[in-house]
Amino acid sequence: MKSSSLKFEEVLQVFLDFLSVEKGLSSNTILSYSRDIQKLYQFFQKEKLSWLKAGEEDLVRFIHHQSRAGLSPRSMARVISSMKSFYRFLVLDGILKKNPAVNLSSPKTWFALPKFLTVKKVEILLKQPDEESIHGIRDKAMLELLYATGLRASELILLKTNDLNLEDGFLLCLGKGGKERLVPVGGSAVKAIRQYLDDARPKLLKRSSEFLFLTQRGEVFTRQGFWKLLKGYVQKAGLDSKISPHILRHSFATHLLERGADLRSVQLMLGHSQITTTQVYTHVSRKRLRRVYDKFHPRAQ
Repeated sequence: MKSSSLKFEEVLQVFLDFLSVEKGLSSNTILSYSRDIQKLYQFFQKEKLSWLKAGEEDLVRFIHHQSRAGLSPRSMARVISSMKSFYRFLVLDGILKKNPAVNLSSPKTWFALPKFLTVKKVEILLKQPDEESIHGIRDKAMLELLYATGLRASELILLKTNDLNLEDGFLLCLGKGGKERLVPVGGSAVKAIRQYLDDARPKLLKRSSEFLFLTQRGEVFTRQGFWKLLKGYVQKAGLDSKISPHILRHSFATHLLERGADLRSVQLMLGHSQITTTQVYTHVSRKRLRRVYDKFHPRAQ
């Protein structure tokens, strides 16, 4: 039977039989799985989307639709388990060739929304380093690059000069698990790095070093050292003292999504292995857009 002619109700029943006979699940568990998958199907109908053509981002949208409906983390975990089992079955049975649910993860981190800075506050922070000093030139380059790329602090301090391609505006980053990724670098950051390479790094260099950013002793930064550096500029700018390097990473992702960047591209730039990790930033963006809409649209109320 061609997949295009399959009826959802029939496939669902075969799936439920599979859970009972092959997996030996309890009747209550099977009933819960059945309800979850039927909700998924109803969501696809409402979205005018074929249940056989849904992709990973469609499943993620459904998950967040459920979370906004008030489901607890425990219930959300069961929904995700139901979906993963259902799509594994569809591939196993030859109905689908690719499993769109393979990368879905537990929702345990979804409910702690990331803090981020407004664009204005980021600009205030980036203006703090004194560009008349070699340390200020270096610090300006570090902050500009951190916000321009969304790198983790550990990734930033371990960058090497050969990782940069300033002509094309890219850098090569070695992230978690030893995975490499290419990340674009914006014009402001490129300008700041060029100034650092020309005017500051040669004076900080005590001996041969492959690392891009050097301390006063000509050594590579520690995470604590960079954190202390950032904290000093945060205090100087009069911003929230709880601002961390990771908040600049959150700001990078949030600002991109607010301006129309697609989720997959942001995922690649952040180096997330699962798109559900990146999806949390859309919560922030939507809340912000909602506030703007309610405040400025003449018929919002």
